[in-house]
Amino acid sequence: MDLDYGKCWRSTKKESWKTTLLLAYQSLGVVYGDLSISPLYVYKSTFAEDIHHSETNEEIFGVLSFVFWTLTLVPLFKYVFVVLRADDNGEGGTFALYSLICRHAKVSLLPNRQLADESLSTYKLEHPPETNNSSRVKMVLEKYKFLHTALLILVLLGTCMVIGDGLLTPAISVFSAVSGLELSMSKDHHQYAVVPITCFILVCLFALQHYGTHRVGFFFAPVVLTWLICISALGLYNIFHWNPQVYQALSPYYMIKFLKKTRKGGWMSLGGILLCITGSEAMFADLGHFSYAAIQIAFTFLVYPALILAYMGQAAFLSKHHHTIHNIGFYVSVPESVRWPVLVVAILASVVGSQAIISGTFSIINQSQSLGCFPRVKVVHTSEKIHGQIYIPEINWMLMILCIAVTIGFRDIKHMGNASGLAVMAVMLVTTCLTSLVIILCWHKPPIVALCFLLFFGSIELLYFSASVIKFLEGAWLPILLALFLVTIMFIWHYATVKKYEYDLHNKVSLEWLLALGPSLGIARVPGIGLVFTDLTSGIPANFSRFVTNLPAFHRILVFVCIKSVPVPFVPPAERYLVGRVGPATHRSYRCIVRYGYRDVHQDVDSFETELVTRLSEFIRFDWFKTHGIIDIEDDGSRSGSSSGECRLAVIGTVSFPNILAFELDDCVQPASVSVGFQTVDSVTDVIEMEPVGVLERRVRFAVDSEPESEVRSEMEVRLKEEMQDLYEAQQAGTAFIMGHSHVRAKQGSSLFKRFAVNFGYNFLRRNCRGADVALKVPPASLLEVGMVYVV
Repeated sequence: MDLDYGKCWRSTKKESWKTTLLLAYQSLGVVYGDLSISPLYVYKSTFAEDIHHSETNEEIFGVLSFVFWTLTLVPLFKYVFVVLRADDNGEGGTFALYSLICRHAKVSLLPNRQLADESLSTYKLEHPPETNNSSRVKMVLEKYKFLHTALLILVLLGTCMVIGDGLLTPAISVFSAVSGLELSMSKDHHQYAVVPITCFILVCLFALQHYGTHRVGFFFAPVVLTWLICISALGLYNIFHWNPQVYQALSPYYMIKFLKKTRKGGWMSLGGILLCITGSEAMFADLGHFSYAAIQIAFTFLVYPALILAYMGQAAFLSKHHHTIHNIGFYVSVPESVRWPVLVVAILASVVGSQAIISGTFSIINQSQSLGCFPRVKVVHTSEKIHGQIYIPEINWMLMILCIAVTIGFRDIKHMGNASGLAVMAVMLVTTCLTSLVIILCWHKPPIVALCFLLFFGSIELLYFSASVIKFLEGAWLPILLALFLVTIMFIWHYATVKKYEYDLHNKVSLEWLLALGPSLGIARVPGIGLVFTDLTSGIPANFSRFVTNLPAFHRILVFVCIKSVPVPFVPPAERYLVGRVGPATHRSYRCIVRYGYRDVHQDVDSFETELVTRLSEFIRFDWFKTHGIIDIEDDGSRSGSSSGECRLAVIGTVSFPNILAFELDDCVQPASVSVGFQTVDSVTDVIEMEPVGVLERRVRFAVDSEPESEVRSEMEVRLKEEMQDLYEAQQAGTAFIMGHSHVRAKQGSSLFKRFAVNFGYNFLRRNCRGADVALKVPPASLLEVGMVYVV
């Protein structure tokens, strides 16, 4: 792109390593808080009931061997070396994998998809030669619609389990840290102290969320670093003081020996062992905040060794203490002289780990909402400088109430561990399945490679998952019940959203109807800008025709606004606005498509209104320049006949005149097309799957006539000035936001399930969640709502 790119890279190579190391340090507090506190509860949860510590040490050495190989195979080999490479423009997580798959295969169920979206700079595709086998897998996925739905449900299930983890992790982390008080209190006092103290810390943690993590985030990394140094030092002390030969237990032989002796009990105890990898998914989910190299360095050279030493140290201590007064746990192996300082650091580390998973929960709910898979909730951006730090009040208080309920209801690490373990393994299984598809569809590797990845890591995770499911009645029921509830809500919302779009698509009004509106029909044009919000990317929405029918007037400047999500994490601001005319220039009607990625920050109403008027003015000047030959466009091939109607959409960037406008232009293939160079959408099938038919290569050449006709130029300048003056006057008169207020009803003859889901489920969610006007922060005085009944 830049000729000096190589030179720049060479000059900043040393600085980049400094930046990478700094990011690795900062990632400790955000990414590894949850994973680093797992030694607090792994052994205690494993030895809770299923197996018992004996004089032979076969159990404790077997558990240590399982912990070592699980930490090595899953977080290190799977995530650090494979999954972290499946990033979406540097972003990670479940939706990043899903968006990658949707861009490389037509499996998306998102409505109003346009081929113009593929021209986004962040919509990058890898195109090595496809093998016959990989293309065959792609064809099968694209052919069967039920596979599209199954893939979406799989993604939603993973999302719901992440939300479940956000509920369970704070409870088990803080409870485990505070339980260290049991060694300093009598049993009677301990029972009445731990739960209230845990609840108090949780209430404080959730109550401080609205301030944002940036205000206290500066001490997150030091706390986790102190904690890792602490558990490493304790581990080394216990190894050399109690049993230096404990390293022999790292051999896989001890796993086999453990299973032979414990049999079913050993298998069920895997539900506790799997807690050692709790938080591994955060390495991938938080990839966008750091970098692949930073996360890899932090885990490989600091977190991983510290955790191995911590578990080896606990095993070394327990191998020489078979009849401890108290139950097996982390604090038993801590020397009494440093127990209180370790307790304080442990509580701080548990709070940091909880904060990380709570922030992750907010983030994934925001992504779900952006892709139309979650009811609208209020999203507050807590930092103007740091992107992605958000706070969702409704979710925050729900999580707090449920967290406290789990703490009071379970009251022990065993049940909390069973619940948390199942949620963790479910998320990992979903990631493994999606990564297997990425290997085939995006990396274009042979299917046998993806199959080996799926079978190897999937079998390990299924083994742990089965050990968690078998404890359904002992706590594992909670994440299953929560996931079913959330998946139902999300799927109903997404299903009804798509059906509403299909209804709008089939009931849109023709352009001729709009152009025919005038004084002869008793229709008046009033001062101001009217923003008609719709999900349609072409045609006139039915809610506008209903508006004009009931109120025979509309604004002097009319803009049909479509705010849509595209399957990319970010849309560059210069590529966000697609602007075009609706009808001739004299009608003063425009279409504006505003595109956001699933991690983009949506603008509030003030900045959005200002930005929209700016883009309209830039488009008006560009359109007049093009019409009068100042901008010359050359085609590489034949064109279809143009139309005076809605036939052009231009990607308008940030420019200034009189300099030539920076833009990308797509010209129409058919009249009334969605955007130039792309097919007109005539059916629901075309919405979801639009095939590129004869997409033309365009060359844009800017040319100013040496001696233009003075009359033509003066006439153009007059008309351009008139249109710009109309836009300015309309802006001064005020802006009205015209939005649909919908009620959805299942059509007659629908199944009982559909009637219940649409008539009761969706309408209940719509009435009790925030509307589109609240999301945009539209002032009530500027809002015009049009009632619409959708029969789907």
